[in-house]
This record gives sequence, C-alpha cells and structure tokens, in this order.
Amino acid sequence: MPSGQGDRPLVLNLLISLRPGQWTKNLFVFAALVFAERLNDTGAVLRAGVAFAVFCALSSAIYLVNDVFDRNQDRRHPLKKDRPIASGTISPALVLTVAAILGSVALLVAFALGRPFFTMSVAYVALLSAYSALLKHVVIVDVLTIAGGFTLRASAGAAAIDVPISHWLLVCTLLLALFIALSKRRHELTLLSDSATDHRPILGEYTPYLLDQMISVVTASTLIAYTFYTISPETTAKFGTELLSLTIPFPLYGIFRYLYLVHRHDRGGSPAELVINDRPLLVCVALWALSVIFIIYQ
Repeated sequence: MPSGQGDRPLVLNLLISLRPGQWTKNLFVFAALVFAERLNDTGAVLRAGVAFAVFCALSSAIYLVNDVFDRNQDRRHPLKKDRPIASGTISPALVLTVAAILGSVALLVAFALGRPFFTMSVAYVALLSAYSALLKHVVIVDVLTIAGGFTLRASAGAAAIDVPISHWLLVCTLLLALFIALSKRRHELTLLSDSATDHRPILGEYTPYLLDQMISVVTASTLIAYTFYTISPETTAKFGTELLSLTIPFPLYGIFRYLYLVHRHDRGGSPAELVINDRPLLVCVALWALSVIFIIYQ
C-alpha cells in the first residue's frame, strides 16, 4: 500500500475512486443546450444540469465496477497501481455496494427527467458495461465504443431538454472522441512499452505506427467536419450569422496542442486531466466555448 493511503479517511478514498476529475467528459451533455439556443431558458438549463449530474453519477458507478474487476491488471500499471481499489485500501464489496446505490439513484432521477433521457442513460450504462466486460478486448471496436459513449452523452443532453439532436453535433462529437481515444491508446502503448499487454491485452493488437495513421485520419476528419459545419448554409440560416467560422482556429490549435503533448511530452493517458492541467489547452477550450456562445447569442 502506498505511503499515506492507509491514513486517508474511507470517504476520501471512495471519493477519489469516483474519479471526479473525469466528470469534465460529461460536459458534452451541455452541447445541445448551447447549440439549440436554449441558454436563456432557465428550465432547460436546470434540466441540463440535472442530466449532467446523472451522467457524472453513472460514469462514476461504472468506474467503480470496472476498477474492481481490473484491479489485478491495474497493480501492474505505473500510475493506476496507486488507486485506492488497486492498492487494496478499500474492499471490493464496499465499492460494488456504493456503485449499485449510486447507479440506481442516478437512473431513478433519469426516469424522472423523461423516457427519452432515461433510455439514453440506460443505453450508456449498457454500452459501457459491455465495454468493461467484452468490447475493450476487441481491436478497433474498443475505441469506437469509447467514442459511442461520448455521442450518447451529447444525445442525452438533447433528450433532457427535448430538442432534436443535430447530425453535425453527433458527427463532430464522434470524431473528436475517436481522436481522444486513439491518442490515449498510443500513450498507454508507449508508456507501458514491453509490459503493455500485461495491463491491457488489446494493446498487443496496436502499434504506434498504426495508431498514428488512425489519428491522422480522425484529426483531418474532425477539423473538416467542424469547418463544414460552421460554413454550411444550414448553420448560417439557423443562427443568422456567418461568424461561427471565426472559431475554426480554436479546434485547430487545440488538436495540434493535444498531439504535441502526446508525442513530445508523453501525456494523454487521462484526457480530462490533460485539458485541466495544461493551461494553453484549457485557455483554448474556454475561448472556443465563449466565442461560440457570444456569436450564437449576440
């Protein structure tokens, strides 16, 4: 057991195991709220906030279950071995109990938000459970499943406020999520080197060269899709402005900065932490969000 972990309160170890730092991924729930021009609707904002909380709870419950079943492999990982579950600081039985309670409460709240949102929430749990049990061991399908989880977040956000989901939003979300998932795989492969397959057997099916090729395709596709979205007549007509194309430099810089950190600084193992801890990347994301909101709502 790492020094200091045994001295931490049980509640703190449980909180760490919930991985609150990963909750930033659930911000995709708010995408529909922004692009459907509902930020001025207090009711829609509150429903989106509840939807965000539901997905934070569901994702944490899934993390708990996944970490229990992966604890032996995580003990061979240079970073994950210090997690409370992998290090044996808290018992698997307690963790699974907390996960069951957390997931059940979250689904009850999801049901209260309406059947469409509840359906998306159940689909998210089913997809990520299938990933943990089976799909993470299937080459290419593993990263597609991760990307699917992000698109379900975006779709659930639209369902929560009862607006149709934009095809552009789904495509851009899917491609960006694929970029992040592939970059994470590359980081794991280079970080763990010869012991990569001991931690995650599927890494034996990948090579840095193969992942770089996939990342190149997805990078170009993501930027092209976003560019076409901002300049499309449909978008111009919807928002009544052509200025959204001015935001294109932000995803350009953000993606290039992310690639720089992955290739030159061996980062990318935790995309959420990377965005939060890298100031230029965080500023880029914040400026993009503020610019989009200003242009759409001016």
